[in-house]
Amino acid sequence: MWVDAVCGRFSDHAQLVGLCDLSTTRMAWHNRRLGRAHELPPVPEYPATAFDTMIGETRPDVVIVTTTDCDHDSYIVRAMELDCDAITEKPMTTDAEKAARILDAIDRTGQSLRVAFNYRYMPAFTKLRELVGTGAVGTPTLVDFSWVLDTSHGADYFRRWHREKDKSGGLLVHKASHHFDLVNWWISGSPRTVSAMGDLAFYGRSNAAERGKHYTYDRYTGHTDAEGDPFALFLDQHRGLRGLYLDAEADSGYIRDRNVFGDDVTIEDTMAVTARYDNGVLLSYSLVAYSPWEGLRVAITGTEGRVELFERHGSHIISGQSDGDLAAAQALGREHHIWWFPMFQRPQEVEIPRAEGGHGGGDPRMLEAIFSREPPPDPFRRAATHIDGAASVLLGVAANESMATGQTVDCAKLLPLPAR
Repeated sequence: MWVDAVCGRFSDHAQLVGLCDLSTTRMAWHNRRLGRAHELPPVPEYPATAFDTMIGETRPDVVIVTTTDCDHDSYIVRAMELDCDAITEKPMTTDAEKAARILDAIDRTGQSLRVAFNYRYMPAFTKLRELVGTGAVGTPTLVDFSWVLDTSHGADYFRRWHREKDKSGGLLVHKASHHFDLVNWWISGSPRTVSAMGDLAFYGRSNAAERGKHYTYDRYTGHTDAEGDPFALFLDQHRGLRGLYLDAEADSGYIRDRNVFGDDVTIEDTMAVTARYDNGVLLSYSLVAYSPWEGLRVAITGTEGRVELFERHGSHIISGQSDGDLAAAQALGREHHIWWFPMFQRPQEVEIPRAEGGHGGGDPRMLEAIFSREPPPDPFRRAATHIDGAASVLLGVAANESMATGQTVDCAKLLPLPAR
């Protein structure tokens, strides 16, 4: 996404000047693609240990950080110390200490950080922001938010490094930071106290027998026993997966197709969170990673009404499920609706603008806002700052703390947030 934006749509005033990665194989793959897709010569490649050298030799204005979540802070902070601004994939980081380190670096260096919350730019979510902001529900009092990942998309987090909580912060940080940011943005608030419960109820070694699985292989590729397993992913059957992951295993150490019922799964797949915000709004949130269908339900209730969003969509993740299984799961088709229920008046269905592109049209809109020479006006303030990134991470980190201790967590004691 980032390479195509810089080298394609915005190439008249943006330039990719270097790649830095653990894997020389992976960087070479991207450089070959630069030639095929954009007719550009290769850019310099630097190993992860030569980050400072890359900055010194290529002198970028901005560093885009797309590493494993637990390493975001290292590259964000170092980029700023070397006089670069930064853009990072969500989540901004994985725990309160690393978030504080990033906030300190911004104060010390005066550099800026933007967090790539593309969900803010999805038309349905922007419409909710507009409705709440224009008083459709009066003063918000309660947000009820449920997100379900299907057995294609949800399972993929349990094949990858995300399954290890020390790398991803768990799904309440890696995945839900998207959702918590939306809530924070919709209601213009930050979390104050958080309680949470969670379980590994479906994936992982302890659930293999109940799911009818026999843990006879630690990964899927190369194991004939995995044929027909709906959770299997075969990296040698997809050109991109082979080039970026299978061929790069020797120098990256990254196994992309681990058995979802393996021994080292340390994250939850079933989560429920409640929170109170600094403006008094209450949040009820749930996330499940093994639903038969994928989508969300969100309702925002206030003193003068209620708005509700329902969305059901198919997964975009390559999986081992058969075409028939996927077709059956997606037979209901994509569906999304927003309803507005004003107090003492007839309900109305609210039109959602159509948009093309990744993440429901959010990706191209976000990229335009970031890379355009003159970004379009944005009355909804969708550009996410380091404070937004910290606030979304804080809710997930507090939820993890609550799950571990069984106690309600005071967010300010974990990470005091700067004023917005």
